[in-house]
Amino acid sequence: MSVFFDITHTTHYRYAQPITLGVHKVLFRPRDSHDLRVLATDLQVSPAPVNIRLIQDAYSNSVALIQPQSPASELKIVCSFSVEHTGTRALDFPLSPRAQTFPFDYDAEEQLVLAHYLTPYYDDPDGQLLAWANQFTVGQDVIGTRELLVTMTQFIRDTMQYQARFDEGVQTPFDTLRMQSGTCRDFATLMIEAVRRLGYAARFVSGYLYSPGLDSGTDIASSPGSTHAWLQVYLPGAGWIPFDPTNNLVGGNNLIRVGVARHASLASPVSGSWNGSIEDYLGMEVDVQVRKIIP
Repeated sequence: MSVFFDITHTTHYRYAQPITLGVHKVLFRPRDSHDLRVLATDLQVSPAPVNIRLIQDAYSNSVALIQPQSPASELKIVCSFSVEHTGTRALDFPLSPRAQTFPFDYDAEEQLVLAHYLTPYYDDPDGQLLAWANQFTVGQDVIGTRELLVTMTQFIRDTMQYQARFDEGVQTPFDTLRMQSGTCRDFATLMIEAVRRLGYAARFVSGYLYSPGLDSGTDIASSPGSTHAWLQVYLPGAGWIPFDPTNNLVGGNNLIRVGVARHASLASPVSGSWNGSIEDYLGMEVDVQVRKIIP
């Protein structure tokens, strides 16, 4: 059954005095597929941009390259879109026979295409990440390929504390393990690095989460007022399956994907440059509104 959403994502940079703005990259358009259809989009920029170019990047993400007019003392980017989401019944998709139990091997073509999603982003000289990942592979004669991922997703949600952090960037998986806390992008990064060491191909996903708690302001774990992050794991026979360790979600129709990359730093919703004194930067405000629409 289809679910319809309206999303408005506002990013507002403020400066103490007019500065020179460089090109800004905006992950603008959700990723269409069999389960997600984009119905309408709109992009508003203030001050009015000199030009906007729409491209696809190396990950096939839809990107807007914006050159704002400057000098300016602020930059405001408002992305709005409507989508239809039919949901991902990830737990029902059958896997290829060769991939039903852990460990399994990707075939030669899959290994070629998935190479940058199989390769860990962080070095693990002391084997700390591998040891953490291996705890999910012991004590069972037969381990289901998908069941291992479901268990890890729930374990992160149950044992680690969500801690909002509005600074840009992502903490290392080692910091997440040490502090037992983090943001959605930190939890996604930890799980990506862990499952890659077990032989899974995994990628970072940036997008939005709808939760009924967003409407009432009670759902702290879903990080209302910001973007959301999770991961996808490629399972032969089922394809790219979403796992959200922040909210213990596997599939469903509440995760609205926009950008994918091999690491969180490569899927920022908005990134760009400016020239001026560091004291001129007054801060950035982000507001995200996700609303379910009743047709």
